[in-house]
Amino acid sequence: MTTAPAEPLTPATASTLTAPAKSPISALAETPLTAPAETHYHHASHRALLEKPGTRDRLRVKIDAIIVPTVRHPANLRDAAELAIALNCPLVTLHSGKWTSAAVAARRLPSQADLIAIDVRNRTSLRLPEFTTSSILTGTRFDRPTDTSPKRNIGLMLCHMLGWRHVVFLDDDIEIPDPVDLELAAGLLDTHNIVGLFVDGFPDNSVVCHAYRIAGGPQKSFIGGGAIVVETERTCSFFPDIYNDDWFYMLDDATGLQPVATTGTVKQRYYEPFRNPGRARAEELGDVLAEGVFWLLDQGRSVLDADLRHWKDFLARRGAFINHVLTMVDGADIEPAEKRRMVEALKAARGRLALITPGLCRDYLQALAADRKLWQSHMESLEVQPSRRAALRQLTRPGEMLLTCYLGSAKAW
Repeated sequence: MTTAPAEPLTPATASTLTAPAKSPISALAETPLTAPAETHYHHASHRALLEKPGTRDRLRVKIDAIIVPTVRHPANLRDAAELAIALNCPLVTLHSGKWTSAAVAARRLPSQADLIAIDVRNRTSLRLPEFTTSSILTGTRFDRPTDTSPKRNIGLMLCHMLGWRHVVFLDDDIEIPDPVDLELAAGLLDTHNIVGLFVDGFPDNSVVCHAYRIAGGPQKSFIGGGAIVVETERTCSFFPDIYNDDWFYMLDDATGLQPVATTGTVKQRYYEPFRNPGRARAEELGDVLAEGVFWLLDQGRSVLDADLRHWKDFLARRGAFINHVLTMVDGADIEPAEKRRMVEALKAARGRLALITPGLCRDYLQALAADRKLWQSHMESLEVQPSRRAALRQLTRPGEMLLTCYLGSAKAW
C-alpha cells in the first residue's frame, strides 16, 4: 500500500528546528497549526495496514492457550476463565501488585478452568535476556514501572517450551462476545503471524488520542495486545518494555509489519484515561515511537527510513498535534472538570515530549532490531519441556527462587 507522502513542515515551522534558544518542541508550541491535523500532523487511523480476510469457508482452529497479564483483583479474570472453559484450553494468568495473587486466583476462579496461575513479583529474577531497549531507559524519566511486557514475554517462553502454537493474548479488562471469533482468528494463522480483534465498547487509544477523539477528531483504534491471536512458532518477536509494546511486537524490520490480519470484535471496559496526568507522561515515548514508525508504514515506507531527519520532523509534528488538540479541547463542549483533567494530561504529555530527542528515537529502534535477534537466540536456547511443572521451573534465572505457581487449585511449589 502506498499513499502520497505527507507535505513538509512550513518554512516558519521548519526554521524552529535549528533555533539555538529553544528546543524544537518548545519553539513549535508557539507555531499555529496551519494544516489538517489528521492529514499532516497525525494519522487518525492505521487500519489500511491490516488485511481483512473474508468470512467465506473460514476454518475454526483450536486455541492452545489464553495468556492474561493482570494487576487487578482476580474477580476481573472471570470472563477470561469462562472463555478458556468454552474453548477447552489452558488459562495462564500472570499476577503482580497488591490487589492480586496466584493463590487468590486459584481459589476464586471456576474449578473447571484449566488454570496456570503465576506470581510475577520480581522481574529481575525472570529468565529474560538483558534487553538494550530496557537498559537505555533504565534510570531515566522514560523508565517504565509496569511489568506487562515481561509477563507477555514469559508467556511466549511457556508457549515455546510446551508446544503451544495458537495462543491468545488477552487483557483482563477485555470481553469476548463470541468465543468462536478466536477460533476463526486462529484459522487465519496458516497465512498470518498475528490476527487481532477490533476493540468495541470503550476505544483503545492513548491519552492524547482519547482527547483528540473526545474533542471531535476522527480518531480510530488499532489492534493490540489486549486481544490478539498469535502463531508462536513463526513469530520471532518479543514485547519491549515500553508503551505500545504490542505495536512493536508486530513489526518486521525488512517488510514493515509481519503478516497481520483482523477479524471479529472484543469489548473494552470503560476506564478513566485522564484521571492521572502521569499516565500521559508514561505513554508519550512509546506513543511517539509507534506513531512515528506507523507514519512511515502508512506511506508504504520502511522502519529503516526512521532516521534522524525523520524523527526531527516527526517530533515537531507531534508537538504541533498536541497543541492542536489542546485548542480543540478548549473550544469543545466538555464538562468543566473533565476538560480540566484533559488539559492537564495533554500538558503532561507535551512536557514529556520536550525531553524526547531524535537521537533517542533512532537509538531505540536500532536497539529494538538488535534485541529481536537476542530474543530469537534466547528462545532457541529453551528446550521443550515434558510437563507444565518443568516448564514453569525454567521461567527464573539459575540460582533464583522459583515463582509461586498454581496448577488449578493445587500449588505447584
